[in-house]
Amino acid sequence: MNGKLMNIKYSFLCALVVVLFSCQQPGVNSTGSEYMPDMGHSIAYEANYYNYYYHNTWGSEDEYYEYAKPKLPVKGTVPRTNAVGNAVYAYGNTEEERARATAELIDNPYPITDAGIAGAKDLYNIYCGICHGEKGDGAGYLVREDGGKYPVQPANLLLEEFVNASNGRYYHAIMHGKNMMGAYKDKLNYEERWQVIHYIRSLQAKELKLEYNESVNTLNEVDVPAATLAVHHSSAEKHMMDEGHDAHQVSDHHDESHH
Repeated sequence: MNGKLMNIKYSFLCALVVVLFSCQQPGVNSTGSEYMPDMGHSIAYEANYYNYYYHNTWGSEDEYYEYAKPKLPVKGTVPRTNAVGNAVYAYGNTEEERARATAELIDNPYPITDAGIAGAKDLYNIYCGICHGEKGDGAGYLVREDGGKYPVQPANLLLEEFVNASNGRYYHAIMHGKNMMGAYKDKLNYEERWQVIHYIRSLQAKELKLEYNESVNTLNEVDVPAATLAVHHSSAEKHMMDEGHDAHQVSDHHDESHH
């Protein structure tokens, strides 16, 4: 009987210890006791972020650090941003740099194609048309009476000034914005920006009863053949791409004088 009583007392004490230990409260530097901690603390590592949790049992802290610490990029990788997180672009956000981009970025690196223009139409209507208008006339939804009032009139891209503007003028505006217009370099990738420029040109051509398609361009004929344009980039862009910068973030479209 005494032995049975002792067993009961022993079992009770064991259960009490387990309960008390399980209910241990966390302290300043202690998480307390947790049931199945791996369910509450992921053992997965995140690249370039050190969040080792001491209850992880799959490996040592040193092993975790080796996995999580920054690695060299895979050979051939093209960086999207520079060291401070900004898109790599050869021209700064000043009027002097805007003038330089306008003068130097002349040719569109992509040939005119019907498919490219068709795809760019949706991009233009989403990101540009709300202000510049579906026709490019500066009467977008945000400035029409049914859409509300806008503090500054968006640029009318059909005016002679913008028809005669170089591609660099649009290119720089999308990278840095202009007046009330913010930058759109994070919305459109490299090719999309240039294709939207093509679409803007097609709107201008339509207004002037001219042709702008993969067969003929009577809006702003250039000396560089279309086949060459497919692989041609302005010298500044090509230099940056040769250096391994992101072609995705090196350029942009959108008219400089949007708002």
